Amino acid sequence: MKQYLILDGYNVINAWPKLKILMDESLEVARNELIENMAEYAAFRGIDVIIVFDAYLVKGNIGNNEKLKGVDIVFTKEKETADSYIERTIVNLSKDRRNMVSVVTNDWVEQQMVLGGGATRVSVREMVLEFDQIKNKIDKKIKTPKVQKDTLFDRVDKKTLEKLKKFRTD
Repeated sequence: MKQYLILDGYNVINAWPKLKILMDESLEVARNELIENMAEYAAFRGIDVIIVFDAYLVKGNIGNNEKLKGVDIVFTKEKETADSYIERTIVNLSKDRRNMVSVVTNDWVEQQMVLGGGATRVSVREMVLEFDQIKNKIDKKIKTPKVQKDTLFDRVDKKTLEKLKKFRTD
């Protein structure tokens, strides 16, 4: 089974407290932080993540899709909302019954569309809580010292170790 997590990018940024603060500084900084967070999340969970940013009002925009750090980033084309792109993507991915699709948004109308399209909805709050739990697990794994096993010290008898120590000190 292949798992997909689709995020309504700007909706998530506006509802995730630390990203909202970053957005006050710079929208690009907030977007990049979201991408970084989701790259880490996707790698840990082993799922495909798609972040959709609405470029509905950008004149002449033809849309843009790219992959950054394993995450699919989509900027919709002019006069295309993130909601409509997400809805179309859910339909396409759900054609294969082996796919499991979840969408992260706080938009009530979009949540109803997601459920009607056969995907599951995840609130931004739920996503943030899960991300924080995963981040803590990753941090613990990184900070936990690796215990070396099966070293020379483990394999050599005490008598030989004493001889080696004496040899080293002489």
